[in-house]
Amino acid sequence: MEFFEHLFYGAPQAWGGGVAHSVLILSLVIAFGIMLGKIKVAGISIGATWILFVGIVFGHFGLGINEHLLHFVKEFGLILFIFSIGLQVGPGFFSAFKAGGLSLNLLAMGVIFLGVLITVILHYLSGIDMITMVGILSGAITNTPGLGAAQQTYSDIAGGDGSEIAMAYAVAYPLGVIGCILSLLSLKYFCRVDATKEEHEAIHGSGQGTESTVCLMTLEILNTSIDGKVLAELRRIVKREFVVTRVKHGNEIVLANAQTRLYAGDKILIITNPADAEGVTLFFGKPIDMNWETEDVQFISRRILITKSELNGKSLSQIKVRKNFSATITRINRAGVDLVATPTLKLQIGDRVTVVGSEVAVRNAENVLGNSLKRLDHPNLIPIFIGIALGCILGSIPFIFPGIPQPIKLGLAGGPLIVSILISRFGPQYKLVTYTTMSANLMIREIGISLFLACVGLGAGEGFIETIVEKGGYVWIGYGAIITVVPLLIMGMVGKMFMKVNYYTLIGVLSGSCTNPPALSYSNDQTACDAPAVGYATVYPLAMFLRVLTAQLLVLLFLS
Repeated sequence: MEFFEHLFYGAPQAWGGGVAHSVLILSLVIAFGIMLGKIKVAGISIGATWILFVGIVFGHFGLGINEHLLHFVKEFGLILFIFSIGLQVGPGFFSAFKAGGLSLNLLAMGVIFLGVLITVILHYLSGIDMITMVGILSGAITNTPGLGAAQQTYSDIAGGDGSEIAMAYAVAYPLGVIGCILSLLSLKYFCRVDATKEEHEAIHGSGQGTESTVCLMTLEILNTSIDGKVLAELRRIVKREFVVTRVKHGNEIVLANAQTRLYAGDKILIITNPADAEGVTLFFGKPIDMNWETEDVQFISRRILITKSELNGKSLSQIKVRKNFSATITRINRAGVDLVATPTLKLQIGDRVTVVGSEVAVRNAENVLGNSLKRLDHPNLIPIFIGIALGCILGSIPFIFPGIPQPIKLGLAGGPLIVSILISRFGPQYKLVTYTTMSANLMIREIGISLFLACVGLGAGEGFIETIVEKGGYVWIGYGAIITVVPLLIMGMVGKMFMKVNYYTLIGVLSGSCTNPPALSYSNDQTACDAPAVGYATVYPLAMFLRVLTAQLLVLLFLS
């Protein structure tokens, strides 16, 4: 019996209760939590957050681990989770502010700041301390990194573990998931959305938020003023992003390059951003229907993976695929987003480029570009751990702002997040390979969040029931619902009625503003188009950054 007691409750003479005890408890909490996370009710699951609740149960019955070890594992898990998120969203972080992406991010910012404002108002009206309110806010918008950032900031200032933040988070989280989905559903009826019309507009690219992808058009040239001009000259005149991939002059089809001359009556295949499509069309002529696959049997199209490290950070004009191999790169898919293949666009390891040319030309281009999955399977650990080290250094630097008595630190959530975004976005320009496969990134992220949630639950479990039953914690559920629903409905109606955002893009944006994967899953199930996913991806990086930052600021401003 003593053996089992030491294994499950810890050995008093061993630091941390013993390594076997600590690993066993963490493993059981995570395993049971993940198993429960697979259960769906009405098609909805709260996923990995079940780990938090299992941890609370274990903690309530005294199955915990040493508090110092608990603190270390929790913070290390948070760093892994935050850093992997930054690596994923970094490449598209700054491009999300272009054109329609700016208006969508403004909508998301409105949701975030309204939530913070309501949190502050409820703090003054209810008398609940701000530490607890920040936990309610993080749970209401299902933002685990915000919870981690708030706890870490509280620990820096007060020296405690901020268990009340975790308790409030756990209480508000379930209704945060459900409330968000119900808000999106209510918005459909409040704004009298015609689902068929909205879906048609989203599929054909007339809804906002489509700037995150590209569109292909076939145009017949009617503008006689461009007769005989080369594409390089026309690109300077139009001043829009577009690539002409193929030209049909009479009965002849050729691959286009910078020196290709165009004439009235030519038919051209163009790739451009949806935001530039109208301007490009008006300049050249009119859109027509043409099946290039049947007309053009001499050329093939193939997607090739960039796997050679020497190409990392090089622009398309530097690798000279058209000149060397008589093939053309027409577009680039990076982190699930298609980009127009302009000459100045810099390649990154892991990009998938679409190459058009003859069978021989495409094969030769493939040999130069790589297309070796085996190379990508080998993880690049040096940038990851150097980035984590730099993130910890940045997060520990105190910044002094006028009017705030306590120096502000980005902490172990903000520091690694900023560094990971920066190195994943700008690293390739300095020959730094930051690419990780999606499965590797997901593995790091899931391990990190699992360790973090398990430790948060174990730390909060001891007084959880008492807080809910005897200290009025059940009221937190109502406050959390207000913080969830009100900002989403207000900004949703602003986005639909005044900004005329496509409904399916809008629900993706609102899901992204709450960094809420279950809400995104619900949104995707409502339509066959990818507008919700595009909207979610457009605002997610900034929303995640602001959620982490605002959670820290609330703790700093009201605790200092």
